[in-house]
Amino acid sequence: MRTVTYLQAINEALDEALAQDEQVFLLGEDIGVYGGGFGATSGLQEKYGKQRVRDTPISESAIAGAAVGAAMTGMRPIMELQFSDFITVAMDQLVNQAAKIHYMYGGKATVPLVMRTAAGSGTGAAAQHSQSLENWMAHIPGLKVIQPTTPYDAKGLLHAAIKDNNPVMFYEHKLLYPTEGVVPVEPYTIPIGVADVKRVGTDVTIIATGIMVSKSLAAAEIVKEKGISVEVIDPRTLVPLDKETLLTSVEKTNRVIIATEAVKNSGFSSELVSIIAESKISMQLKAPIVRLGGEFVPMPAQKALEAQATPQIDSLVQAVEQLMKEADI
Repeated sequence: MRTVTYLQAINEALDEALAQDEQVFLLGEDIGVYGGGFGATSGLQEKYGKQRVRDTPISESAIAGAAVGAAMTGMRPIMELQFSDFITVAMDQLVNQAAKIHYMYGGKATVPLVMRTAAGSGTGAAAQHSQSLENWMAHIPGLKVIQPTTPYDAKGLLHAAIKDNNPVMFYEHKLLYPTEGVVPVEPYTIPIGVADVKRVGTDVTIIATGIMVSKSLAAAEIVKEKGISVEVIDPRTLVPLDKETLLTSVEKTNRVIIATEAVKNSGFSSELVSIIAESKISMQLKAPIVRLGGEFVPMPAQKALEAQATPQIDSLVQAVEQLMKEADI
């Protein structure tokens, strides 16, 4: 075990996968000589050559189409879209082809591809480079959706995604790349579809995704000084979703906040609310469910406005304190 960054964990997983399986190859814009838009593929083309770490034209539809075709012939492509916003250009290939081929071929064909992409705000990259669109992919039958938040989870879940015979959408938040965590030296996998309890608590459950996990943990430390015990649950994978772990926590605390950076309107947080509301646990909640999410506006480029458009640590602290007050009424 040693401490590495989230970015290094991703790079190591890709390196190990390329070494383990000759059917694995990478493709995307600037992933070769440049090492990727954020450096995730740095050094891999020198090590494995241009055939297995392939720079592509600036065409997301071509990248996705090539990945789907290669996957159907037995390869295991890992495609990189520099920003999650650019998935809009590849929607037909991913939504109408990759997601449906296994079903439409009667199970005789598989599409074992991984789409890696950088998502989220916090870098001042503005409206076309800062969106959190993972909810779109979670709506499509046939796709698996992973959103790791720690270096340990990122490496283990990426290995699992590469070995999976289904198309997997793998979302990496840009602000998490420099964060550090303890990661084993040897390759390992984390089962897809298993949530993680990032912090144990008794008073309030926060179900958080992406960058909101670390912000929730920070908020939990703040309210701890006021005698409030917060449990933080990280689903890690949106599809398949570990409902049991989420509901077990809510049943224990009877108070729940759902925090996502994605726009709250029609977001994945609504799905989580529905799961709780449709369970028997909803009858024992001590206060209404609270949702925190992005404002219904295009992401501003100015960082102060960007911060106002997305939930922050202070808004989580306020939500926890207000929830406890409502529960006492």
